[in-house]
This record gives sequence, C-alpha cells and structure tokens, in this order.
Amino acid sequence: MAGRVLAGFLVLILGLSAGVGTAGADDRRSDVPSVSARGAAVVDVGSGRVLYSKNGDQMMPIASLTKIVTGWIATESGRMDDRVTISDHAARMEGSSVYLRAGETYTLRDLVYAMMLRSGNDAATAVAEHLAGSEARFADLMNAKARQLGLRHVHFANPHGLDAPGHGASAVDLALLTAKALQNPEFAAVVRTKYHRMPWPGEPWDRAMRNKNKMLWRYPGADGVKTGYTKTAGRCLASSATRNGHQVVAVVLNDPDDWADTARLFDRAFHSYEWVAVGCGVRLLPVKGGIKRVVPVRVRGPEHFPVRDDESWSADVQLPPVQRAPIARDQRVGALTVRVGGEVYRYPIAAAEAVDRRPWWDIGRFWR
Repeated sequence: MAGRVLAGFLVLILGLSAGVGTAGADDRRSDVPSVSARGAAVVDVGSGRVLYSKNGDQMMPIASLTKIVTGWIATESGRMDDRVTISDHAARMEGSSVYLRAGETYTLRDLVYAMMLRSGNDAATAVAEHLAGSEARFADLMNAKARQLGLRHVHFANPHGLDAPGHGASAVDLALLTAKALQNPEFAAVVRTKYHRMPWPGEPWDRAMRNKNKMLWRYPGADGVKTGYTKTAGRCLASSATRNGHQVVAVVLNDPDDWADTARLFDRAFHSYEWVAVGCGVRLLPVKGGIKRVVPVRVRGPEHFPVRDDESWSADVQLPPVQRAPIARDQRVGALTVRVGGEVYRYPIAAAEAVDRRPWWDIGRFWR
C-alpha cells in the first residue's frame, strides 16, 4: 500500500512539471536564445521543473531518441548480465546498425551500449525481443512507462525510432522521461560513456564503439544522452550537462543546428537559474506505539530547486507531530511543497526505515 501511495505522488510531481511549459512562452523573455529547432525543452533533472519550452507540448517524430526509453527499461530490468541470442528479425533490422548476425550471443549490457552509443537498431530490437518477446509487446512497456509518469504527449510504436504512424513525443515529455531515466545510475553511466568495446564473435578483434553524441566532447560538464535522425524527424538531440552538482536535460527536435542550439540552451539554464535549498534533509519524526521512538524521514525529491532571480518562491514542509506505528519503509508521511511564480510542485516525504508496532504485552511502554 505504501509503495502505491508513493508511486502516486511521484506521478503527481511529474504530471505537474509536464504541465508548466507553455509552448513558445519562454521565447518572449529577453534572456532566451533563439534556436532553430521545431520543438525544444530544458528540464532540471532533480526537480522536474521545465526551464524552457518551444512548442514543448507538440508531438513530433523523435527518431532514435526513442532508444532512451528502451535503454532505461533495460537498465532497470536487473538483467544486464543476461545472454541474448540475436534473431533473424533483429539482424535484418534496417537503418543504423552495429551489424549483428543471427545466432550470435551477447550480454544485454553490451547490446545496450551498442544501442545508446552507436544507435544500433538491430541492438534495440534484440533488447526488446529478449525482455518482452516482441517489439510490439516492448512498445507496450514503453507506453506504460510514460503513463506511470502522467505524460500525455508521447506514444511509442517500436523500440528503435524508425518512422511509424503515431510514433513520437513532445519535447517536454521526452525531456521529462530523460530526466527520470538519468536518475537510474546504470543508465546514467551508459550514456556518459565515450568509448566501449564489445566482443565480435568469429572475428579476431572486438567492436570498438565511439559515442555519436558530440556534446560529450564539445560542452564542459556534458554527460549524456542520445542522438537521432530520420528524414521525417530531422536532426534530434537529447543531451544532459551538470554544473556545480546540478544536472539539466535539453531536447531539440527537427533542429539543423542541434549542437550549437543545445549549448546555448545549457548556457542559458546555468546562467539564468540559481539552485536554492528547499529539501529538509533527514529529519526525525516521533513515533507513537512503535518499538522505536523516532523514525528518520527524507524528501523523495530535490534538495535544491532552480529559481530565476526575478521569481518569488517558497518551500513548505508538512509533517505530522507524531506518526503511529506500524510504519513501512518508504511509506509517505508528509510532503514538501515548492511554490514558484504560478507553479506548484509537491514531493513526498517518506520514512527511511520501517518501525514495527510495540507488542501489547511490553510493559516497558507504560514507563516510556
């Protein structure tokens, strides 16, 4: 029950975040750079706040940025050491390829690196088939992931991003998905990797892969995420960068100047926003009727929140004076509410450990 409550609050957080980016509204500010992308968004990873939006809620083709969600699901599966046999269908997949051959066997981990660094559609198909049995069933998992986060402007028809009817996402929703994926340490490690080697069965050498994401070399602090291109989608890029411990994601869709535009969006985000302390850290909440007298609690959200110097903001911690046992680990016991401008963000405060109820026959409770 506690897990369902916590999951519901996380959906609320991202749902609120997804709704604040008004299409094109940010372009009216004097400090916003002009970008040539048809759609663009910048999101703070820690808070989920949308820092910039251009046509942010308009669904568009996203090409291989699709693989962000494929890779996220794979790294969350806990099966990265699985051995995966390449099917005829995966080996024949058109478009970008790492030239897998039917019958070859690789670890799921190597296929994820091949998919995220070299954008192998064959690798993405093999990942989907292994984890879900087919591309279609895996696409169902991808769409379920988006629904869990309350995102409405996204739909997946395949795991690789080849053009398909109805397949696409808005810049804001894709940025929110990417921000959430980056909170998975293994996914974050994959997408910031510049070089990776994987076996090449039957050959005397390994496959040597260099990440296609040039931002990893071009922009100080860049640490992800994925490139994409089809004739329909144009040039697409989802990138992340971290400065002073604060990470942001920039997504540009159908952008002929994607590298330069992304750098300008990063510069603007880090220059225009200050990350103010809002999290309550770890607190001790008194417990009634438990085997422990207090329980540590913490915010399931950011310790710092991005705010412009022309914005007013407030952060309020709501906790009860006492919590009755039993208490489950990760049970929601309160909330942190951040108000900035006309936006409201809520993050759950949860118990950091479980506390059992004190037995009725424990007479020591009367003394206490």
